Amino acid sequence: MALIEFENVAHSYLRSPARMEDYALRPMNLAWQDGGAYALLGASGSGKTTLLNIISGLLRPSAGRVRFDGRDVTDSSTVERNIAQVFQFPVIYDTMTVFDNLAFPLRNRGVAAADVRSRVSEVAEMLDLTDHLRWRASGLAADEKQKVSLGRGLVRSDVSAILFDEPLTVIDPNLKWRLRRKLKEIHKRYNTTLIYVTHDQSEALTFADRVVVIHEGSVLQQGTPQELFETPIDRFVGYFIGSPGMNFLPCRLSGDGAEVVGQFVPLAATLLAKATQTTGLEIGIRPEAIGLSSSGSGLAVEIGDVEHLGTRNIATCRLGEHEIKVVVPPEQPILSERGILKFNPAMTRLYADGRLVG
Repeated sequence: MALIEFENVAHSYLRSPARMEDYALRPMNLAWQDGGAYALLGASGSGKTTLLNIISGLLRPSAGRVRFDGRDVTDSSTVERNIAQVFQFPVIYDTMTVFDNLAFPLRNRGVAAADVRSRVSEVAEMLDLTDHLRWRASGLAADEKQKVSLGRGLVRSDVSAILFDEPLTVIDPNLKWRLRRKLKEIHKRYNTTLIYVTHDQSEALTFADRVVVIHEGSVLQQGTPQELFETPIDRFVGYFIGSPGMNFLPCRLSGDGAEVVGQFVPLAATLLAKATQTTGLEIGIRPEAIGLSSSGSGLAVEIGDVEHLGTRNIATCRLGEHEIKVVVPPEQPILSERGILKFNPAMTRLYADGRLVG
């Protein structure tokens, strides 16, 4: 395993980039700790795969240095970095058996035959491939081939890190959940450094100990899933994480709270003390942190559609021109077209020009 560090790393696919917009990855300093489980989360085209390929050595950055355990590997190959990488689509040998596919990375490094058999059997059991070991890979279904491809990445125990580039894209949704749990088990058992690229927030938040959110080539925030959910430091992160995402409402400070469309919302005193500007302000709050009732104090809203999702309902409310999503317990009846929203002050955030106050 290795501590992986980026020092002012940036990359452009243009020969002579002149503006920041010319960079697929903008200058960043990052560290992936030895033995951590990380997710790189962002929309398509955000720079996730570029970043992953710079870690692996498939791509040399236009600027900056890459270090493994303090050693400069910027110009080193993937082999020299001792990286295993699993791609979006299966990379296996169709003419080989499943056993030989899994054994190939070990045999290629001169591992003893007994150790090869032991390690292949262990990985096959973890991935439910034991009954397929004698099958030719050409006869496997797409999701089974990807499991073999995952196994080829996991079979080596001596790698600096294992990199996953959206590896569950071709996997059946039910199997995806099981494989994510398998990867978590593998990480706990072997303490392997895992870096997982995905555009799916549920994959990122359930797999990783720490998530790096990337948007338009920049790292907006990195932290635990709980930190990203409860305290997004950027408006994009708040909206991108969560289903539905965070609600944002323009406001102005008023007394010991904020005024939103002529109505009052209480704010924590610590937030008010840190607010240094009076324009470009918004309240941010998760749908889960809002209570909906038929009476009392709070924001008076109109209730529109209600989505019934089994374990919860999502009500779409309107406050002037603004839409507010609210998570409502399934046992709570919604009998009126009007309601009162009550914000949890401890979960109400304040943003100035799209950045978290405090």
